[in-house]
Amino acid sequence: MTFEEIADSLLEGSKSSGCPFYEKYEPYEILGRGLCSVVRKCVEKTTKTPYAVKIIDLTRKDNLQATEQREAGYNEIRLLKQCSDHPYIITLHEAFETPAFLFLVFELCPNGELFDLLTQKVRLSEKRARVIMRQLLESIAFLHSKGIMHRDIKCENILLSDSCDIRLSDFGFATVYDKNVIYKELLGTPGYLSPEMLKANSYENQPSYGLAIDMWACGVVLYTLIAGSPPFYNRKTIYMLRDIMNGKYTFSGAEWEDVSSECKELVERMLCVDPTKRITAHEALQQRFLQSTDTVQIRTAVSRVKSVFHAIRAIIRMRRLSRTPQPICKQTLSTKPYKHKALRKLIDSSAYNLYGHWVQRTDEQNRAALFQCFLKPHQAPSLKRRHRLLSDSQLTSQ
Repeated sequence: MTFEEIADSLLEGSKSSGCPFYEKYEPYEILGRGLCSVVRKCVEKTTKTPYAVKIIDLTRKDNLQATEQREAGYNEIRLLKQCSDHPYIITLHEAFETPAFLFLVFELCPNGELFDLLTQKVRLSEKRARVIMRQLLESIAFLHSKGIMHRDIKCENILLSDSCDIRLSDFGFATVYDKNVIYKELLGTPGYLSPEMLKANSYENQPSYGLAIDMWACGVVLYTLIAGSPPFYNRKTIYMLRDIMNGKYTFSGAEWEDVSSECKELVERMLCVDPTKRITAHEALQQRFLQSTDTVQIRTAVSRVKSVFHAIRAIIRMRRLSRTPQPICKQTLSTKPYKHKALRKLIDSSAYNLYGHWVQRTDEQNRAALFQCFLKPHQAPSLKRRHRLLSDSQLTSQ
């Protein structure tokens, strides 16, 4: 049986045994999978509010592994509670525990992962990348101010909320940094690992890594957003890790031709091999690339449709407004009646019905005659003759 089948069977057992999570929430489709966890969409039964629940499997064959998973879950809960007031860090709603599972209920980010956006767009513009990186670095600066080291920053762990703001998630590898502790564990995704982490894990007598590893991962994220591909990639992992330790990457390619020097400079300062010379989150937020006043947001398909709909409504209203006659005051009506096109047409058509011919527009004297309440003497006989001819023709036809 696969991990998902085992998890579903155990979940059914928890559901039937009166698990408090199932008493309050209704689970739905799977949103993502981890090594020993599954993320599902769930809906609170009373309020119908959607959430995302991370279900951590605690039923491991090795009791030591089960204990480690439980401790990692407790650690994630503790760290997320410290970060609950930050707008760009995922919010933990509540948590439940059973002998088999640990349920962590988070806010739902309907726009998915940043990695999914890159899959659709391939690469982002500098304006969009600037907005994302500013929010990401603000969250990292907040974590580092509390001494928290994330250790797993990547595009898959950056979620997009309903308003398209980011939410930094997955604190399973996060820990509170202690200067007296030597960190040598190799944690995270290979393409985002920092040189000092690789060296500390591979060689003896190497110094411990610290908070700077998060800034290296942020540099990889920025490079990937702009170029559409990671800075360090090779089918053979050993070659990729060697390039990471040497800081070997390039700005070659057509995608980098139009990129500003400020953006490239920030990438270089983040992907600095020496962690003591690497830029910090607070320093990065002061860089020129992130100091722009652009407020470009990532627009979803729904927001684009709404924008088109409002634009069409505005065009229709403007056309209707241009065809609507403007109000005419009494003074204009008595002094300049020909100023308005609609009134001018009305006067000319009425004059034609009265005089039997159109008045020349350039002849102001004849136009003045239109306002006389009586017929001119030389026009009266012609009208009488016309009536007489009309009467004779009617008699002849009869």
